[in-house]
Amino acid sequence: ILKSMGYEVEFAKDGIEAIKLYEMAKNSGKPFDVVIIDLTVPGSMGGKETIQKLNEIDPEVKAIVSSGYVNDPVMMEFKKYGFTDIIAKPYKIEEIGKKLYKTIHGTV
Repeated sequence: ILKSMGYEVEFAKDGIEAIKLYEMAKNSGKPFDVVIIDLTVPGSMGGKETIQKLNEIDPEVKAIVSSGYVNDPVMMEFKKYGFTDIIAKPYKIEEIGKKLYKTIHGTV
C-alpha cells in the first residue's frame, strides 16, 4: 500500500530490528520521515517498548502506533506513550494516506 502511494518503505520483523534500521537511517543522513509500529509483536519487542527506545535515540521521532486492539491504553493515550498518531486495523488506504501525510507534514 505504502509503495503504491509513492513512499519508500523499509520493513522490520520486530522492534529490535526497527530500532537498528532507524539508527542506521538516521546515522546515514537519510532519516525516516515516519515509522508505523505495531503495538503487539508475538514473541518479540512490541510497540510500547520500541517507541521508548526510539525516543531515546531521537526525541523528534514521528511514529504511528497500529493495532486492532483499539481499547488498549497505548492506543487510547498514544501521545502519553510517545507516539504521534494512531491507526486501527484493518486499514483503509485513504485513512493510512491521510495519517501519513498529517504526521509527516503536520496537516491534512
